[in-house]
Amino acid sequence: MSYIPSLTLPSSIFNSPALSILLPVTLGLGTGFLSQPGKNTPKSPSDTTNPDRQTFRDSTQKKYASLRQPPLRPPPWVFAPAWTSLYVLMGYASHRAWTTGISSLNPSVVQATEVGATLYTVQLVLNQLFMPLFFGLGRPVEALIDVGALLGVVGWLTKIWSEVDRRAAWCMVPYLGWLGFATYLTAGTGYLNEWSFKEDIKKE
Repeated sequence: MSYIPSLTLPSSIFNSPALSILLPVTLGLGTGFLSQPGKNTPKSPSDTTNPDRQTFRDSTQKKYASLRQPPLRPPPWVFAPAWTSLYVLMGYASHRAWTTGISSLNPSVVQATEVGATLYTVQLVLNQLFMPLFFGLGRPVEALIDVGALLGVVGWLTKIWSEVDRRAAWCMVPYLGWLGFATYLTAGTGYLNEWSFKEDIKKE
């Protein structure tokens, strides 16, 4: 894969440690919040007087708990802190890899840095598609394809970043491990629920 400017986040984001970290964290939390299933989703979840507000917050956890799950599944509350930590790590890694590599005097390192920036953007898009596919639409087959592609892209990105900045690459190792586990959970959950739980979501 080559560097594709139109598919790459602007350098101003990578140059800023705050923006590099806040972008994936904000996108991740926002996508998770908006992808929650259930009929009781209020029109204004920020309205503290709305009696369905807590239902909106808890619907994803309830949905997850109601599905037949493979062995070793973690409790629902684990996902939010785990993903937040991974978003912080990937954001920091993107900033470090970009600022280290783009200023290199070695043309091959600069090229690897630019390719890494494109791969990072692609994986961020794939990452944000998972929750809507898995929970919002109840499409485990498509979610499995998405997380499998995400695992491959992040593996490739980690290899690229290892040529630019090893610390940035090591920051991606927990993410790789978690994606491998997420792939297992997605495949197991899809299989045990006959590869569809859209009806369960509608009844939620």
